Amino acid sequence: MLINRRAFLHTAGLGAAAATLAGCGGTQTTSPLHQGTADPPIDFRALARKLPGLLITPEQPGYDLARRSFNPLFDNRTPAALAQCRRIEDVQACVSAAAAAGAPIAARSGGHSYAGYSTPNRALIVDLSGMSTVEVNADGTAVIGAGARLIDVYTALAGAGRCLPAGSCPSVGIAGLTLGGGIGVLSRKYGLTCDRLVSATMVTADGIARTVSASAQPDLFWALRGGGGGNFGIVTSFTFDTVVAPQLAVFQLDFPAGSVAEVLGGWQQWIVDMPDELWSKCNISGGSPSSCTVIGCYVGPASALNPLLAELIRRTGNQPTSRTVAEYDCLDAMRYFAGCADKSTAQCHDQASGRQRNREAFVATSRIVTEPVADPAKIVSVFDGRRVFVLIDGLRGAVGRVRSADTAFPHRGALATMQIYLGTSPAGRAAATASMSEMRDQLTGILGGGAYVNYIDAGMPNWAQAYYGDNLMRLRQVAQRYDPGRLFTFPQGLTTA
Repeated sequence: MLINRRAFLHTAGLGAAAATLAGCGGTQTTSPLHQGTADPPIDFRALARKLPGLLITPEQPGYDLARRSFNPLFDNRTPAALAQCRRIEDVQACVSAAAAAGAPIAARSGGHSYAGYSTPNRALIVDLSGMSTVEVNADGTAVIGAGARLIDVYTALAGAGRCLPAGSCPSVGIAGLTLGGGIGVLSRKYGLTCDRLVSATMVTADGIARTVSASAQPDLFWALRGGGGGNFGIVTSFTFDTVVAPQLAVFQLDFPAGSVAEVLGGWQQWIVDMPDELWSKCNISGGSPSSCTVIGCYVGPASALNPLLAELIRRTGNQPTSRTVAEYDCLDAMRYFAGCADKSTAQCHDQASGRQRNREAFVATSRIVTEPVADPAKIVSVFDGRRVFVLIDGLRGAVGRVRSADTAFPHRGALATMQIYLGTSPAGRAAATASMSEMRDQLTGILGGGAYVNYIDAGMPNWAQAYYGDNLMRLRQVAQRYDPGRLFTFPQGLTTA
């Protein structure tokens, strides 16, 4: 996840009421195909005796709160139980119990899950939120539990003067973000989150705890870097090669309504020519007419950023109606993009994961922008007159200097990812889904059929090719090798027939 939509909507002048129309996502999940069967025949009493944490079943207090994910549209999901795991042995016990019973199982880290896969009906949910420690070693590597949320990761790393290129939504889990690739505000300078991965500990379908790296199960290590959450087992911790925390200059340019085609046209050519130190995104707010905001940051001082912004303005042919440039240390910059710059770290954490956690009802999809579009007005026409939010995140730089075949993330040469986001309510869900699907399919004719797996879309046509491209066949071979019994199977999972 990149910039917090709540912050984007506020800065775009839409205010707090409109903020409920957007959200953020990314989670390590699995969701079984066999949900139409009776409740899974797991002996939960026996399993509970093996777990130091709680095993919460529907008749117990706290079940309704525990089963909730970020998106209220999935509040009707009723898992069979939620296991609050604290150790890798707890995860092994859960996986072994589910495998022995042939029962559905799903992992949850941050709990965002675009398509609700983190809370499937009648499944055993492996809740990793209790495995969230962040330990920074003397060599700059960091061992991060799979249940850690980004605000906690950034805060702990900052205490050691380090940083990790990752997303900006504070409540997104590190696991799902990394396993899908991990696009963020420092990607052009330092690469995707998965590019900084040194090793991972995980439990595979056979119940074995494994540490995978470039030298240990290298095929599985390759697959974990962009192959999507939940496809190969349950990851319990990650070891990353972090970077020295940089000073950043952040910026925001608001452009007048009706200028989106010109701004997008200038922006997409500008981002190609920019140094790796600059990351930027173009946010479009659909309307009559649509409007847009260009947001980003520069690894370095504002004095070096300002000439680059002047060049962007020249290329768009439009003067911004407002302009903001500010210098921050790395942690404060991440809090700025998270939408809690005016709050303490503790308040930002509560907003991310406490009882006051911000939740947002939405449907969403994505497309990959492979190259600058010759006629950006075609893109804008898809969104004009619709209450939709579109976030176009620039790539290339360090992301593009890794070959597509070197990790499972296939979109290495792409110009940007495009996220299309519609706020809704349970009553309006069907209409919102139809509208979102219509826009997605119109964009296919303009941009092609690529999509980002961390913005998973349950209705995505040809989803496997869209998410994984030329890496699809190899990914399916890895999934078959480590999960021949298809324990980790969900509607858009790699072991799905």
